[in-house]
Amino acid sequence: MSPREVIVRGSASGFAQSVEVENLRFAADEPKEVGGGGTGPTPYDLLLAALGTCTSMTVGLYARNHGWPLGDVTVRLTHERVHEVDCAECVDQPRRLDRITLALELGGALTDEQRTRLRQIAARCPVHKTLTSRIVIEVR
Repeated sequence: MSPREVIVRGSASGFAQSVEVENLRFAADEPKEVGGGGTGPTPYDLLLAALGTCTSMTVGLYARNHGWPLGDVTVRLTHERVHEVDCAECVDQPRRLDRITLALELGGALTDEQRTRLRQIAARCPVHKTLTSRIVIEVR
């Protein structure tokens, strides 16, 4: 299977973008308070949506494969840039780090052990692995 191509088009006159994935089309933009038109999710909204949907899909698949009574899955995410003064991983201290907070809500008559395992599985979704790995972005 070859990789799917995502095409993003926009004008230099503003922030509004048109996003195409095969036969799907949607808008992306910045909020009005920062100069955008508010016509769609922001780039960071889309990033969080990618992580949230992948997390939910992965947890659901795992539960289905094990025959567990998982009901609805809700993933709530936020992104912030945090000023870390005492960062052990920072080469040049201090620096800013991106922090994503993910809250996972699991519905259904699950045992405590099943809930614990599903929370562990959530951190193993492919998008989570991509975001926490070394990423190379080649601009051509």
